[in-house]
Amino acid sequence: VQLQASGGGLVQAGGSQRLSCVASGSIFSINVMGWYRQAPGKQRELVAEITAGGSTNYADSVKGRFTISRDNAKVYLQMNSLKPQDTAVYYCAAGSTYEYEYWGQGTQVTVSS
Repeated sequence: VQLQASGGGLVQAGGSQRLSCVASGSIFSINVMGWYRQAPGKQRELVAEITAGGSTNYADSVKGRFTISRDNAKVYLQMNSLKPQDTAVYYCAAGSTYEYEYWGQGTQVTVSS
């Protein structure tokens, strides 16, 4: 399985941005897709995840601001009310369980104050 993420860039605080990720290859094995992020000097952390059945899970820091959605082998992250602390490299992930086997290359999101 290969994951290709896109949609990062520079945005002002309070603005919105949408990330997209497309999975290719043996996508029949994928149940869960998600987004992680890693800020400079910090550990990678879960942002949001969604199962094939549509169940979602969000980090407390993004609840009410971010929305994850999915269309078969594509997963999206709509980010609203962005804050400077949302600045990070965002990674798309996929797997048959919540222990993700596949990772995308990462896309930089920078929120300016």
